[in-house]
Amino acid sequence: MAQKNFSLGLDFGTESARAVVVDVRNGNEVATAVHQYRHGVIDDKLPATGQELETDWAIQHPADYFEALADVVPKALKQAGITGEQIVGIGVDFTSCTMMPIDANDMPLCLDPKWASHPHAYVKLWKHHAAQPEADQVNQLARERKEPFLVRYGGIISSEWFFPKVLQILNEAPEVYAAADRFIEGADWTVLQLTGQERRSACTAGYKALWDKDEGFSSNDYFAALHPKMRNVVDEKMKRDIYPMASRAGVLTKEMAAKTGLVPGIPVAVGIIDAHSAVPAATIADEGMMLAIMGTSTCHMVLTREKHLVETISGVVADGILPGFYGYEAGQVAVGDIFAWFVNNAVPAEYAQEAKAKGVTIHELLGEKARGQRPGAHGLLALDWWNGNRTPLVDADLSGLLLGCTLETRAEDIYRALIEATAFGTRLIIETYRKFGVPVNEFFACGGLVQNELLMQIYADVINLPIRIARSTQASAAGAAIFGTVAAGKENGGYDTMQEAIAKMGGLQERSFTPNPSAAKVYDGIYKEYLRLLGYFGRGENPVMKSLKRLRLGR
Repeated sequence: MAQKNFSLGLDFGTESARAVVVDVRNGNEVATAVHQYRHGVIDDKLPATGQELETDWAIQHPADYFEALADVVPKALKQAGITGEQIVGIGVDFTSCTMMPIDANDMPLCLDPKWASHPHAYVKLWKHHAAQPEADQVNQLARERKEPFLVRYGGIISSEWFFPKVLQILNEAPEVYAAADRFIEGADWTVLQLTGQERRSACTAGYKALWDKDEGFSSNDYFAALHPKMRNVVDEKMKRDIYPMASRAGVLTKEMAAKTGLVPGIPVAVGIIDAHSAVPAATIADEGMMLAIMGTSTCHMVLTREKHLVETISGVVADGILPGFYGYEAGQVAVGDIFAWFVNNAVPAEYAQEAKAKGVTIHELLGEKARGQRPGAHGLLALDWWNGNRTPLVDADLSGLLLGCTLETRAEDIYRALIEATAFGTRLIIETYRKFGVPVNEFFACGGLVQNELLMQIYADVINLPIRIARSTQASAAGAAIFGTVAAGKENGGYDTMQEAIAKMGGLQERSFTPNPSAAKVYDGIYKEYLRLLGYFGRGENPVMKSLKRLRLGR
């Protein structure tokens, strides 16, 4: 019989899903398979009817998730040269809050022809911001009632989270709300599909659905005050049983084994949010070590042994990332998305021609042109709010700003200024943590953007900390595989604790980025100007961004 030396990590991202096969003994990745979602991010028209979606919508088609599972797992096994019998355990991570209404048979409503033409029957992706009015209502009512949960989330609940999205469905499509047997996060739903067991995660519930290990969910009276039909939303449309990280949700069913090329009975870990899943892959096993997961957006994760209440972060959850620690999450809602927007919409055609002639991407060309600039040489300053602000303002109605352009400004100048703006946003998050007693002594990074060396050096200079890079280029999936080994346990070929698993399976690259003292000093001064702009446009002194958005929406 073949030895069980491998774990499988399944990572469901914004545009694609991937499977990673990891050697349990040393953390080496022996195979990676990626599946691009057929429907991608749906933010303009509904696939079934062509119906136009309103501004700030971002939904997905759950058929993409089924297709991804059936595609990436067999490919990864084949690439690794192993069989399903050699898999010790399975871990699952998912973007969050990505939630869906499902029927009594655990299927998303939109897969029923009766609901295929209704936008609210689809999966609401994490960056669906159309529930901002509902988020405003959630926050206002919580402040009026002095709800204890509010302080755990920095005083503000985001439009990206679970209950604003549920409330939007109830307000705009009560028939969909009534038809839904339950509302569920993508990670928890995927685990349900794999195991046949509904095991809602402390991570998804704690960070996105107002749940606390000691206090449980918010009171029924609070939900009733939001909307009378939501009084019993937890008992009628969710589940109160919440399961800790690294615990076993169940084992793989015969049906899913047949669809994926695996074997029945493989232990499956409770699901986790994708950003949080990357923490163990980056060797983080103690407090004071921040991980930035840098991609289309950036999440900033850190651990402490004692609880601190930090204003404006996305949440603090006991055992929400690793057992035995309070896990903190903050973030920037757009980072890579901003650079992609610029490249796709604002770079001259001759740059594309030059990049093609050199055999490089436009991002690489812009980086090459901007690399030789000294800090401040382009005379520009930007605010990184192209998709709103998550931390510290938690306001989806804010927008981007570029200041200082002249007739001499070139594309590479703007590109560098946008990178610097996102670095300033990360520095502000670090300073926010420290202000409220959460130490940030070391900085680690993973995600697609770590390949951009100009960006990483600018970040090191702006935050004035060395940056170490996770070994895995698929850190969320690799982290999910680590959780899978602990769910399996030592008796099944895995590990009994996360500390053991991290010590064996986590890893860092040899390359790192060290701050340049002279550049850091210049950026200190520019950062002060960034803070002035943030206060002026983001804290109510000049609400022009919100006024312009209302005009754009015709309100």
